[in-house]
Amino acid sequence: MSLSPSPRRPSRGPRRRSLFASAAGAAGAALLVGCTGGPGSGESGGEPSDAERARARAARDSAELAARYAAVIAAHPGLAERLGPLRDGVVRHVEAFGGVRASSPSASGTASASAASASVSARAAGPGGDSGDSGDSGDSGVVPADEKGALALLAGAERTLADRRARALLDVPGELARLLASVAAAGAAHVFLLTEG
Repeated sequence: MSLSPSPRRPSRGPRRRSLFASAAGAAGAALLVGCTGGPGSGESGGEPSDAERARARAARDSAELAARYAAVIAAHPGLAERLGPLRDGVVRHVEAFGGVRASSPSASGTASASAASASVSARAAGPGGDSGDSGDSGDSGVVPADEKGALALLAGAERTLADRRARALLDVPGELARLLASVAAAGAAHVFLLTEG
């Protein structure tokens, strides 16, 4: 009797082990940064420190991503049950970085959904920034008419932001690096849920 492995169905995306391994790698990188503040962690008079600027940018990026989720939910109400918890997580990320909590799309009605949609349309490819990394260059920022395209838009924005946060780990002090690593891992999990869920 031969012990051959059972046939497996081909995987369509990242395997759960790879997702957890990348999250663990991001968390490990945060631990390597250390717990002491770097040169940008001290107070420098009236100017914000590098860490404060990084924290503000992370809050702003998460707020923009939450607005993108709100726009997709407004355009595709059938996705609200699936995307609501992910958007709520992104809103909690805004708060963790010191940003202001945005109202939920269901509580604020169509006026804020229209404003969020206009806000999202004004940004070309999702959470952008001063680093020149503006996401997918072919994206107009408008929510696609089909649900699959809308989910791909969110997955792309989450992936771009998670990658940028993972790269920023080495440039910020320990506590902020750990927070960035945690939120980047959550973003990677969101990508998985958006593409495989």
